[in-house]
Amino acid sequence: MKTPLVGPGPELSADQRARYSRHLLLPEIGEVGQRRLLAARVLVVGAGGLGSPALLYLAAAGIGTIGVVDDDVVDTSNLQRQVAHGTPDVGRPKVDSAADAVARLNPTVTVHRHRERLDAGNALDLLSRYDLVLDGSDTFATRYLVNDACVLSGLPWVWGAVLRFDGHVSVFDGAEGPTYRDLFPTEPPPGTVPGCGEAGVLGGVCAAIAATMVTEAVKLITGAGRPLLGRVLVHDALAVSWREVPLRPDPRRAAVTGLGALPSVGAAALIAATADGGGPVVVDVREPHEHAEAAVPGSVLLPLARVLADPGLLPRGPLVLHCARGSRSAQALAAALAAGRGDVAHLEGGIAAWVAAGGPTTTG
Repeated sequence: MKTPLVGPGPELSADQRARYSRHLLLPEIGEVGQRRLLAARVLVVGAGGLGSPALLYLAAAGIGTIGVVDDDVVDTSNLQRQVAHGTPDVGRPKVDSAADAVARLNPTVTVHRHRERLDAGNALDLLSRYDLVLDGSDTFATRYLVNDACVLSGLPWVWGAVLRFDGHVSVFDGAEGPTYRDLFPTEPPPGTVPGCGEAGVLGGVCAAIAATMVTEAVKLITGAGRPLLGRVLVHDALAVSWREVPLRPDPRRAAVTGLGALPSVGAAALIAATADGGGPVVVDVREPHEHAEAAVPGSVLLPLARVLADPGLLPRGPLVLHCARGSRSAQALAAALAAGRGDVAHLEGGIAAWVAAGGPTTTG
């Protein structure tokens, strides 16, 4: 059992007890688990083949707040598998059609419509509003973006993919176990892997994979069972088989230090900017014992955990965050950007790069 991702919300009403009565009968979920589901905020990336059925089952389960991000409109070819949309929805934005479908199924669910494409410029802000991400996107670029944004934001995410008669599901949590980049270290060149539009997909496979993704989401939120961390579930519909593939972190994998839009500064530039005692305030997000061993002169110590808990603790004015090599400072930067700060960057390569570039240090 994993620690529940979300704290329980208010006591259940009589209507909620009736609606979710079958969940209340499950000892692994029960009343407290249902209250956690009602308090949860889940972002679904894509309202297509996987996102459509996932949205319906999330709503049926009583997820209190659901965000859906998609910039596409409903096409007739979608209707074979994208069950949140119907024939009258052709030409409508998918976020609108999906929100209407959720409202019909469970009008107590709050739906936030994000009619935009997830990119490096908006990912951290969107993710900061949610507890968990379900990725039903159909491109490798989006999956890598979701992975990196979740790592920087400290969020777990459920990944699913389908093609023809096959499907895959896993759970990734950068703070605990492998990430998507351990499964696929490098992105395939464009055009080398066909999508559903070229190779086709059986609609029922989308339903099977989406249902498994929602099951994993419910488990993560409530703490029930054993999540698919460090495991990839592979489904072959033609053989009617499910098999499990173990996945471990690759020690050679580079740490995620940011998205394309994360502002950063090189060591040489920062040394020059602070040479006369001016320039931005330097904030060290390492631990006190690391700061005592070697610190940028005049830097302010504010460990990462404190920044993530309250980005408002960061000093006002232009800032440059740093850690040992750039990973923790990127997480702190992501939190600062999500909190609305626009005057913050982080030091590429951390204090290791500062020292290598000849920057002075102090010891405590």
